[in-house]
Amino acid sequence: MDRSELLALADRERRSLEKPRIRCCTASGCIATGAEGVRDRLKEASNGRLPVVGVGCLGLCGRGPLVEVDRGPDRDSILFESVTAEAAPSLLAALDGGTPNVPRCDTSHPFFTSQRKIVCATSGKIDPERIEEYLAVGGYQSLHHVLTEMRPADVVQSITKSGLRGRGGAGYPTGLKWATVARAVNPQKYVVCNGDEGDPGAFMDRSVMESDPHRVLEGMAIAAYAVGANQGYVYVRAEYPLAVSRLRKAIQQAQKMGMLGTGIFDTAFDFRIDVRIGAGAFVCGEETALMASIQGQRGNPRPRPPYPAEAGLWAAPTLLNNVETFANIAAIVRHGPEWFAAIGTEKSKGTKTFSLTGKVRNTGLIEVPMGTTMRHIVEDMGGGAPPGSTVKAVQTGGPSGGCIPTEFLDTPVDYESLVKLGSIMGSGGMIVMDQTSNMVEVARFFMEFCTDESCGKCIPCRAGTVQLLRLLTRILEHRATNADLNRLIDLCHMVRETSLCGLGQTAPNPVLSTLRYFREEYEALIRPIVSSNGRAAIPLPVL
Repeated sequence: MDRSELLALADRERRSLEKPRIRCCTASGCIATGAEGVRDRLKEASNGRLPVVGVGCLGLCGRGPLVEVDRGPDRDSILFESVTAEAAPSLLAALDGGTPNVPRCDTSHPFFTSQRKIVCATSGKIDPERIEEYLAVGGYQSLHHVLTEMRPADVVQSITKSGLRGRGGAGYPTGLKWATVARAVNPQKYVVCNGDEGDPGAFMDRSVMESDPHRVLEGMAIAAYAVGANQGYVYVRAEYPLAVSRLRKAIQQAQKMGMLGTGIFDTAFDFRIDVRIGAGAFVCGEETALMASIQGQRGNPRPRPPYPAEAGLWAAPTLLNNVETFANIAAIVRHGPEWFAAIGTEKSKGTKTFSLTGKVRNTGLIEVPMGTTMRHIVEDMGGGAPPGSTVKAVQTGGPSGGCIPTEFLDTPVDYESLVKLGSIMGSGGMIVMDQTSNMVEVARFFMEFCTDESCGKCIPCRAGTVQLLRLLTRILEHRATNADLNRLIDLCHMVRETSLCGLGQTAPNPVLSTLRYFREEYEALIRPIVSSNGRAAIPLPVL
């Protein structure tokens, strides 16, 4: 397909998208609350009057099923929440100015107005199972542009100039990683998308893969051209069946239209993408364990160096980024690196998606500019804690992150600021806790998770997390002394400094951060040492 054919197809589909239609969220969150029944009932009630389509995530997941009635280009669309199959037919009244018997979302709320969407720009707007609708919103035009008008080195330079950093957690400069793979001298190179997202409470990558799979595939193809790869893999955990299904369908559609496979856009560039399904091991989110799993081996990490950029899949240079990173690429190519670099902070460019969950009124998927304060996200966008509750802390970064107390809510959300507070950005999970949360129990929950998910390859993680879990349990059962608390701290540092991979190295973070900010909750559970005369002895110093 040449550019004229691409534009003609996109234009035809765009005109179709401008007509009135009803969009039902069919991402996992809304499906779990009955969205498919709502969609089917609306199709039956519409009786062909207008299209009723399933789309990706509409954001406010805690109030699903969500349905948006698009009344055409000259009239505002209306978003409805908590739609039931029984009440769904009444939504048709909204097309003629009527009032359906369904709650209406206030889209003037900061939850919606404070977002800046790049990764989620078309999520909830197009049918993720039709490539034609992705083309209608400019899909694959960035890929066509780089293949016909840019050299691979120019693409790498553009991504470097944009300041994009890896959205998987560590924040490594994306352009630097691409440049390393591009310089590698090897006829075989690979591009891998990490969709293994396993943090408790995180669902950003899942939502992107379900809602806009072609955006991820296009980003991978652009990356492959830039670094000289001809084979790609999307690694997705088995718990994401909808994402797997839509990715596979998207790959088939792109191959059929000549946008993946051999001679893409009638050029000499070949690139194939396959989906690989992980068995759900959290450790396989670590890049070397992920690659071992793709190769059919047990998902165990290995020491680095060599890094994947030098010797990755089957010892060949491998570019590995996560879902959100690749989902930014086409937009950067289309709008230019300067446009992207102008968003965010000096060192953290662009936007970041978060799954906002926990003790907060508005839960769901959001995308905000880097540097947005945590207070604005939690209190303004999230609406604060539910009635009768107050926000106590915000946990970011999953099992690898930390708990941030309310006195630091004015901190801008960027890589450096969160690290200073003892947490990390992670893939984007953000869990709000209220005054009923016991922070020692929170630390124990994440330690139990890390203990269960340890691959067992290295002793510090395999044995250290077990001992940390036992100490936390002793504390919660009022059986621990100050000596146990000291031992807990020392063991945290040992596990962090000597474990083989990121799972073990960051496993102590929830413990250390809760000790840093909520130490009194630990001390209140410590059993005092009683001397022979029956009086409490002077407590041991805690280092």
